[in-house]
Amino acid sequence: MKTSLPTNRNNLITDEAQHLADFVLFSQRNCILRLSPELTQGKISYPQFFLLTYLAEEESLSMSNIARMMGHSTAAATGMVDKLQELGHLKRYTAAADRRKIMVRITEQGLELVERMRGNIARDLADLMAKEDNASRTGQARTLISRRKKTTTSH
Repeated sequence: MKTSLPTNRNNLITDEAQHLADFVLFSQRNCILRLSPELTQGKISYPQFFLLTYLAEEESLSMSNIARMMGHSTAAATGMVDKLQELGHLKRYTAAADRRKIMVRITEQGLELVERMRGNIARDLADLMAKEDNASRTGQARTLISRRKKTTTSH
């Protein structure tokens, strides 16, 4: 038998989820705006940067896995890898077990770019969260003050 949460709990969860969704969209917009000049300067597109972030988490990926993860054809993935390799962010090599299989690995230069951008994003998110937290505290304080005023004036 499935039990349901009380309606007020459902509303609270829905409100919190909506608030979190708003924060994610807002922070995503701000982070992308911050990424734009940095990526334009390095002549790297968003999909290329996202590929670098994938590769920063993996030892290596095959070209077919890259195409699948990025939702691109193998030809499009090859073009992305070509550009990133030309810029020194990736290296290709053949798999030891199957020399027909092309593998891709991020270079130290690529890792440095991802880490720098990750640091920028973390700073931006920390700033946004601090502003959000301060706004929430201010709102909570105002609510408490107004409740207190109502309580003292009604007695």
